[in-house]
Amino acid sequence: MNGISESLAEIGQGTLTATAVDPAQASQGHTHETACLNCGTSLIGTHCHACGQAAHVHRSLGAFFHDLLHGVFHFEGRIWRTLPMLAWRPGRLTREYIDGRRASYVSPIALFLFSVFLMFAVFHALEGSEGGETPAVRSGDLDKAISGTEAELGVLKAQRQKLKDGRADTGDLDRRIDGREQALEAMKDTRSAIAENIPDTRRFSDFHQIDKAIRKFKKNPELAAYKLQTYAYKYSWALIPISVPFLWLLFPFSRRFHLYDHTVFVTYSLCFMTMLVILGMVMDWLGANALLAVLFFLPPIHMFRQLRGAYGLGRFGALWRTVLLVWFSSTALIIFFVMIMAQISL
Repeated sequence: MNGISESLAEIGQGTLTATAVDPAQASQGHTHETACLNCGTSLIGTHCHACGQAAHVHRSLGAFFHDLLHGVFHFEGRIWRTLPMLAWRPGRLTREYIDGRRASYVSPIALFLFSVFLMFAVFHALEGSEGGETPAVRSGDLDKAISGTEAELGVLKAQRQKLKDGRADTGDLDRRIDGREQALEAMKDTRSAIAENIPDTRRFSDFHQIDKAIRKFKKNPELAAYKLQTYAYKYSWALIPISVPFLWLLFPFSRRFHLYDHTVFVTYSLCFMTMLVILGMVMDWLGANALLAVLFFLPPIHMFRQLRGAYGLGRFGALWRTVLLVWFSSTALIIFFVMIMAQISL
């Protein structure tokens, strides 16, 4: 995923370059129509009152990259107002968005999709920068291990024969030879089991789909890990509908708060947790493991502050709901994990 990081850097660099090379076109690269280019309606103001298209259509490279960044990442000032609010005043951010004051903030679903994308991009980038990787065990590796053990046994037996000829004690060599012969027999049995494709019938959990997924992990860990990451990224949005009913249980039959309110709350909360995971991965990569323990206490604190601000709760009301919300969040993650494992087992 280093290519993704490089692409993002090139996009940002391209925007700056386009503005620097052609500043006049960047500031004046638009048309001056009297009628909307989209529907032909006479223009009154900066936007067409019939279809909503902007009156002036920019035709510059800088404007193109600006539209790309705005459309994909919403990088137009709003992101820098949204992130500090999400971190320090999540309750106010949630309440203002629910109440309709939205022009200054990135929408929760757009921020969620961007944060999930960023999390997986950072994960793959840092994973690729690690020093060594543990190779998967293959049948060819097992054959090499068997050949090496057989060669070692040949050397040990030759040494034992020399000691016997010289009438020396061979007890230590005998024990080493016995250990190598047992290891060789175990490796040959394993190779025979792989060749015969003997199914693994052991139970790892009470869920058949999880057992099946674990067997796939054991059989081909690289492919299973790839599928796990792919499905987790593909179905990350499912955490929202999974979590909303749990939040509703904190305000059962309330007429003040509705499912829409809970959905906005959950989505912004997931955005913060995702950003927290990104921060944890970067800190771990930098070797700041001592600070990782601090991140463990941030989610309940953030939930407490968001509950108080979004729902106007007192300290005690927010506190007991936070305790339940932490437990509900763990349950939602387990449900999501089981769903992903079920997809892997298919």
